[in-house]
Amino acid sequence: MKKILALLSLAFVLLLAACGGGDSDTGSDNGTTEEGTEETTEITVGASSVPHAEILEEAKPLLEEQGITLNIEEYQDYVFPNDDLASGDLDANYFQHLPYLNQTVADTGYEIESIGGIHVEPMGVYSQSITSIDEIPDGTEVILSNSVSDHGRILSLFEAEGLLTLDEGVEKSEATMEDIAENPKNLSFSPDYDPAFLPEYYNSEEEALVVINTNYAIESGLSPLDDALFIEGEESEYVNIIAAKSEDKDNEALNTLIEVLQSEEIQNFIIENYKGAVVPVGGEN
Repeated sequence: MKKILALLSLAFVLLLAACGGGDSDTGSDNGTTEEGTEETTEITVGASSVPHAEILEEAKPLLEEQGITLNIEEYQDYVFPNDDLASGDLDANYFQHLPYLNQTVADTGYEIESIGGIHVEPMGVYSQSITSIDEIPDGTEVILSNSVSDHGRILSLFEAEGLLTLDEGVEKSEATMEDIAENPKNLSFSPDYDPAFLPEYYNSEEEALVVINTNYAIESGLSPLDDALFIEGEESEYVNIIAAKSEDKDNEALNTLIEVLQSEEIQNFIIENYKGAVVPVGGEN
């Protein structure tokens, strides 16, 4: 009888083990932790602190509702986010406009591309001492980004204000300092500065004009609409985009991210929070 009971006990233990009654891993690579719970997907997006990371933070709960956990990696420069995307450290990034991405791809051969446009940051020109365009002195220095993809944009902005004329036939977005045909105020363009440090030059170079990317202007406490001497209109073609590796352009989670960022809720957040310094583009780009 004891032998029979021992055999029955052993069989019961084996049955429990087969049914998962012992210690076992209940997790999985896709985020499912227990039977019956919803699967979650994690994505990591690199972003400039302002406004990109702020906008992504606003999108987090909307993505959570769709089973997507968003991790945000903040950057203070314009180089590493594309490096890290190409290397696979990021699933996507959100910090750059399309011409900058195109220039990076041309320079590096990275297989990354835009998967959706989100907003425009109208670029502004600032000065501590000059209060109107008519008062710009002859020979004033213009301090601007060393990002070649921004040069045509900046020169077009100066041309729109009547401060210079570009050569006929030149593609405005590709214009360089050599394409300036007329410069009646003899402005001296200095395109040698890291864009992250432009607000510092605005504070120290009081007699100069400083062209500052809006994300850095906002981060330094400047109001592009109130503090800029002149600024791009909302029709700017320099749309800030979500970039991903080409092989991931149809990734479901990343495309859901685009849908959320182009949603009415996030567009309204951008409009209300940035007061025209950041302009949503919806699903048009």
